[in-house]
This record gives sequence, C-alpha cells and structure tokens, in this order.
Amino acid sequence: MLSKAAQPVLMMGRVSRSTEDWSWRIALAEHTGARVLTDIKTGAAFPTEHPAHVGPPSFFMADAPGRALAEADLIIAFDWVDPAGALRQAGAKGDLINITLDHQLANGWSLDHMAQPPARLHVAAEPDRVIRALSAEMGLKPAANKASSRAPQTSLNGDGPLSMTVFAEALANGLAGEEACFVRLPLGWDGNSRPFRHPLDYLGYDGGAGIGSGPGMLVGAALALEQTERIPVGVLGDGDTMMGVSALWTAARYRIPFLAVVCNNRSYFNDEVHQEKVAIARGRPVENKSVGQAIAEPDINFAALARGQGLHGIGPVETANDLIAALQEAVALVHQGEPVLIDARVQPEYSEAMSKGMTETGE
Repeated sequence: MLSKAAQPVLMMGRVSRSTEDWSWRIALAEHTGARVLTDIKTGAAFPTEHPAHVGPPSFFMADAPGRALAEADLIIAFDWVDPAGALRQAGAKGDLINITLDHQLANGWSLDHMAQPPARLHVAAEPDRVIRALSAEMGLKPAANKASSRAPQTSLNGDGPLSMTVFAEALANGLAGEEACFVRLPLGWDGNSRPFRHPLDYLGYDGGAGIGSGPGMLVGAALALEQTERIPVGVLGDGDTMMGVSALWTAARYRIPFLAVVCNNRSYFNDEVHQEKVAIARGRPVENKSVGQAIAEPDINFAALARGQGLHGIGPVETANDLIAALQEAVALVHQGEPVLIDARVQPEYSEAMSKGMTETGE
C-alpha cells in the first residue's frame, strides 16, 4: 500500500526515545517521499526542520498539517493520540493504516479511549517495531540525524512585556549553548518556537488533559536524565504548578537538579477560552470569561512557594532581559546539582494555532 501511494502521510505519535529508531523513521520518510506529521501532545518523534516534516506540531490538526492529511491518499498513524479526532478535524478521506495497541484500552466503562477510526489495515504492534520491519523489507539503512546548532534569536525587545512569542525567544536566548530536554510545554506554546532535532529535545504532554501533573513529570524526568548531559526543563502553567506544587519538595529533599519555568499568566486560561466560546454561542457577555478562572488579586508568588520547599526560587520576572538573566543564573545552579524554579509573568494568550483550534474545531 505504501509503495503504491501517490501522497502518503506518516503520523508519528507515541514512539521511543531511541536515537536509532529516530534514524529509521527518517530513512522511511526519505525513501517513500512521505510527508510527516508530529504532535505537541507527544514527545519529539521526527526532526521538525526536516523537509518532509509538515508543521508546526500542535494540539489541533489545522493549517498545513490539516491540508496534508486532507490531500493524502494513504495515512499511516504510528500510535497517534486520537487519530479519529485528527482525521475528522482535517476532513481526511485517504485510506488509513492504524499501527497501535490502543484498542486494548477500549471498553464500555469509561469510554476515555476516544473513538476508534475505521482503518483499511490495523496493525496491533509497537510503531518502531513495524518501522524496522518495513525498513528491512525495503532494504533501507538508518538515515543520519543532521542536527544543527541552536542559535538564539537576536531581534528581541528585552524591555517589553512577556508575550508568548517574546517568552519563547527569551527562553532560547537564556538557554543558548545548553543541551536542554523540555519535559513539558504549556498549552499556549507555539510549535514553531523551538525546533526538535533529537528524541530527547521534548518529552510530550501527560496524555490525560489533566492539570497538576507537570511538577511530578518534571521531577521524574529529571531523575531519568541525571546520568546524561541534558538539563531537564519544565515550562509549567501556573494552574498546573498550583495543583502539583508539593512534588517540588521531593526534588529539594533528594537534590534532583532541574529547571522549572512557571509560565505564569495568572489564570486558568484554558477555561477562559472555553468560556469565551460558550459566551458567544449563548449571547452572554464575553468580558465575564475570567470569572472563577483568574488567579490574581493577589497574584501567587511561585518563586516564594519554591523557596518555602527548599528550592532556589527566582523572580517574579516580567521582561525578556530579566528572564534571560534569571535563566543564566538558574542554569549555573542546575549544573551544581540544584533544583531551580523561575516565576515568569507572561501575558494571558495562546498561540494563533491553539486559539484557532479551540474556537473553530468544536473541541
């Protein structure tokens, strides 16, 4: 089916952190001429700067990735999270090969497995095993991972407020020269903000759409990364940090080094976006969307909460220059084996792709 397809698309979902498996995925895409999609809900699965990659990785299937799916005559989903939802959002009509073990979760009790999409072929196996078998059948060799150096942005307005775009640029500047593993990124993150060039560049979301898992994920990932050269970086939401803040004490108790950056927009902003959509649909005042969702008056000082549990707390910081300086200070402490948290006050906003997805897809 893959050899006969004119416009195949590979949806790289939940796959391994192995660099060898990463190279096989590149080889398969290059040999077949397939376009590749990745998902911000899952870890880095394919180099986002590769010519075959259609991006950016995001929470919703829109714009270029959506068009690629709509145009595809063959779609291979490698353990993609909610493929039925992605295909519906894109209006995809091509044949589907679904490579996943997700059907083992399906039952009639909770229905939390989401829809099972109709597939021309379902392969009940781990994705990387199938990719290796396909590669062997085609006589492929692992492709080289051509990673380039991370150059910081240079057009940054350092004294202005931290919009999400400025925040991402400041993060790139402050971590320039460091090998970081982003354990988690916030919902408002723009997938274009940082390229993924290695399977440990990004580990993905929690998979459950819950709040409060971020701090615990960061502590666990930092433990796993202790014997590597990577700095564990968790960009956490303020609501997420509030609900899981006690996990930070574990890092202080056992001196687990990491860098937490609280992307603090003083709101459960995801719910604000939902309430705006409902207000418009019901003809109610949009300006009331923050009622019950704002985390302000008083603002929470996350740096103080971190210090109260034995971590190094820096901030709050409100400009790019201050964030860059805080990041440089924090990195030095992490290299000394310390857990550090920076409270970064950002503007309440989402990336354009996220806002569009939440208001136009019916999610």
